[in-house]
Amino acid sequence: MDRLKAMQAVVHIADQGSLTAAAATMNTSLPSMVRTLAALESHLGVRLFNRTTRSISLTDEGRSYIESCRSLLATLQEVEAGLSSDAVEPSGLLTLTAPVQFGQMYIAPAVTGFVQRYNKVRINLVLLDRVVNLVEENIDVGIRIGALEDSSLIAQPLGSVCRMVVASPDYLARHGEPQHPKELLQTNCLRFSGGSGPWWTFHENGKPFNVPVTGNLEFNQVAPTVDACLAGLGFGMFISYQVREHIEQNRLQVVLESFQLPHRPINVIYPSGRLLPARTKLFIKWIKNEMSARLPDV
Repeated sequence: MDRLKAMQAVVHIADQGSLTAAAATMNTSLPSMVRTLAALESHLGVRLFNRTTRSISLTDEGRSYIESCRSLLATLQEVEAGLSSDAVEPSGLLTLTAPVQFGQMYIAPAVTGFVQRYNKVRINLVLLDRVVNLVEENIDVGIRIGALEDSSLIAQPLGSVCRMVVASPDYLARHGEPQHPKELLQTNCLRFSGGSGPWWTFHENGKPFNVPVTGNLEFNQVAPTVDACLAGLGFGMFISYQVREHIEQNRLQVVLESFQLPHRPINVIYPSGRLLPARTKLFIKWIKNEMSARLPDV
């Protein structure tokens, strides 16, 4: 049994989700792929995949083995690339994840620039508003806003953001500027159901406190909430990057700034136990440079 070929085969099976697709990717036959998998499982003495007539999924042992295979194959790829004068240009697939709106506004343009510069790299950008397990979901690099809870991840800082209350100059001219968050109880607040809902959190004397805001508009997306705020319909609470352009152009004004919660970090993250191929290293360097230019503090 060719151990290297077998490792490549099981990685392709995991990535493609089927033996047939993996066989096509490796330009081999389905029976050959089945024999390779069976021989490897027999050699290891464990089952790597749970297989039915309709689906295939990794076992716990398979998930651990696949992760080790990825690291070994990535190391081999790096060694070969370093020895070959023809392999200076990075190549291969890079899978990324980021929060939806932040990804649309900042990460997607940076990704476009990256593939224009390194056109042999293929990027799959997955935008999700949930915490993604990079290892379990086969993600190479993530962009995360907020403190990290997973100690198995390496994080490099890109910047920071904060939550802020804003209103249009027209609304403030008609209703006045609040001096304390409790004054929001007497105003119209535009709520975003995907955020903190009816409770807006502030900071005073070193401690957080909540204000139960109310209003006549509630949205499940940020964009229409910002639009309503721009239209002068009330106060809104947003993450700074979501309204930065409007603040810079004086279409929105920050209020209650002294009561804002502490800034939250933005990090580029990746698994600590994985040796990084050239494309990943280059992208991390690229995104740090891009964000330093695109994401100044508000």
